[in-house]
Amino acid sequence: MTLSAKIRGDFPILSREVHPGVPLVYLDSTATAQKPTAVIDAMDDFYRMNNANIHRGVHTLAEESTAMYEGSREKIAAFIGANSSSEVIFTRNTTESINLVAFSWGRKFLRQGDLVILTEMEHHSNLVPWQMLAMELDLRLEFIPVNSQYELDLDAYRQLLALRPKLVAFTHMSNVLGTKNPADEIIRMAHEVGALTLVDSAQSVPHFKVDVKALQADFVAFSAHKMLGPTGIGVLWARQKILELMPPFLGGGDMIKKVFLRSFTTNDLPHKFEAGTPAVAEAVGFEAAIDYLEKVGMEAVETHEREITAYALDRLSEVPGLHIYGPSLEKKGGVVSFTMQDVHPHDVAQILDTEGVAVRAGHHCAMPLHHKLGLPATTRASFYLYSTMDDVDRLAVGLGHVVKIFG
Repeated sequence: MTLSAKIRGDFPILSREVHPGVPLVYLDSTATAQKPTAVIDAMDDFYRMNNANIHRGVHTLAEESTAMYEGSREKIAAFIGANSSSEVIFTRNTTESINLVAFSWGRKFLRQGDLVILTEMEHHSNLVPWQMLAMELDLRLEFIPVNSQYELDLDAYRQLLALRPKLVAFTHMSNVLGTKNPADEIIRMAHEVGALTLVDSAQSVPHFKVDVKALQADFVAFSAHKMLGPTGIGVLWARQKILELMPPFLGGGDMIKKVFLRSFTTNDLPHKFEAGTPAVAEAVGFEAAIDYLEKVGMEAVETHEREITAYALDRLSEVPGLHIYGPSLEKKGGVVSFTMQDVHPHDVAQILDTEGVAVRAGHHCAMPLHHKLGLPATTRASFYLYSTMDDVDRLAVGLGHVVKIFG
């Protein structure tokens, strides 16, 4: 029995029909993952039995909710191999995590003319914050190119490192190409020239084991909703010594220790970066999602996705006029982006929806990469632990209908 066959019953939404008599085939997990009953129940139970604001009360509910919130932080720290839960900062999502680094660390430690190295395959969330900061501080931005094999050109990267960057920020896995970048090597090379590193792990932490100590990055950002958890909560992990040197990102309650009319002192880590009432129920759901993934096993998740992706590459190669973008299977995650000859990706996605197949069409928040590829958009199918071979077959049949409709 395959992994997906064992667990699909844990995901209520996968049993619904999206049109009368048309069951859902969900192939958009790169955008957001579906939620198992365990996550939904954990959040429901919290609101029914434990709901209270945290850190500010001595009554039973406040103490319970505080323990649950901080327990989630500890679970996340263990899941990613952090030295301490104090290194785990709760944010709204990966985007906010990267903005926190840009506007807290960046404003304090970057100066006019300093270089930040990014890549041509970045999600807008790891481009725009640096563009905004570059305009404010007059920074230099340079980009590691994507080569003809849809991988980062490390020879070009070596040349850029000779310019002595202050930061190298890159995606662990492309949300368009599925390319798994050699993070260990990229980080090691950056550290050799004295640069810090930021890893956008939105597409890696949910799909394969990421150990921040082994990775030796300086900042790592990811989101709960892409790993079976709720929307509205994400994580910035960073080395404690770096976090201690950074000023607060937002001001308000809980990020302070003392406040006077004309001054304040900041709270200890990690609370220094968590202003205001946080997403407590979402933190509870996040912990339940990690419990679920740990029960399944991240190695099993990665193996299953590789098998589904291999099958998808074979099946889609049979569709006339279809072109796939991305590296070879051994360097690729569970993402297949493609175009069909003379058919706009949005038309492909709309026809597939009539068949119950949910895919993504557009530039996937990676417009510069699509410009590099000479494409206005692509259609993207993405897989997760609940995806099946039958899902891929339904996708292939739907694409066959696209071919018939457009000739």
